[in-house]
Amino acid sequence: MITIKNLHKKFNDNHVLKGIDYVFEAGKTNLIIGQSGSGKTVLLKSLLGIYEPTEGTISFDGKIYGDLSAAEKRELRSKIGMVFQGNALFDSMTVAENIGFPLKMFTKMSESEIKERVNFVMNHVKLSDAKDRLPAEISGGMQKRVAIGRAIVNNPKYLFCDEPNSGLDPRTSIVIDNLLQDITREFKITTVINTHDMNSVMEIGDKILFLKDGLKAWTGNKDQVFKTDNEAVVDFVYSSNLFKKVREAVNRGY
Repeated sequence: MITIKNLHKKFNDNHVLKGIDYVFEAGKTNLIIGQSGSGKTVLLKSLLGIYEPTEGTISFDGKIYGDLSAAEKRELRSKIGMVFQGNALFDSMTVAENIGFPLKMFTKMSESEIKERVNFVMNHVKLSDAKDRLPAEISGGMQKRVAIGRAIVNNPKYLFCDEPNSGLDPRTSIVIDNLLQDITREFKITTVINTHDMNSVMEIGDKILFLKDGLKAWTGNKDQVFKTDNEAVVDFVYSSNLFKKVREAVNRGY
């Protein structure tokens, strides 16, 4: 669980985050949504410790990040997995080598232990048949699964994803969404996903935080998001004709 209290972030005169209070729960897919410039990326980078809050606190399972020693922060970071928007895979490494890279870099596991863990993860993300292939030899959806496998190979308590469906077709996006949700629930991970993909909101929005102009403008889940009267959420969600029709159907009780 990650708790933020009265979180502010300023860059000189630019006040980006404005007093946000929220709880990201373990075992659930916690989505951050909002228009461009709403503060989503700054919030995600603040949670990752890239940005230091101007005011307020970020707590991981009750421990305030700003109060931790350097050693405690390193230990916490070892429990964090990250899926980058561009995947950030190593072109010269195979699928198995990419997934196992964090274990070689940050653990003292033996080669046999690493191989066992990598095989376990590849099975979970359905990549066992591609273990010896290079990133250039697999599809964009498979590359995303490699990135997810690498992010969870250390058995993290916290998983952060920045636009995980960026550049993927709708069908592949659903596969990635379901994979993230399954992993989150199976391993009781606190998963935080920064997204603009409304299909993700529909599929896996266990908890949704909607930001507008750096403020917490609405919270709810994937069912409530289609029923809310919050004008800003309605404008964001139903910006396409498809979702306008969904809203009309929901309101008619279908």
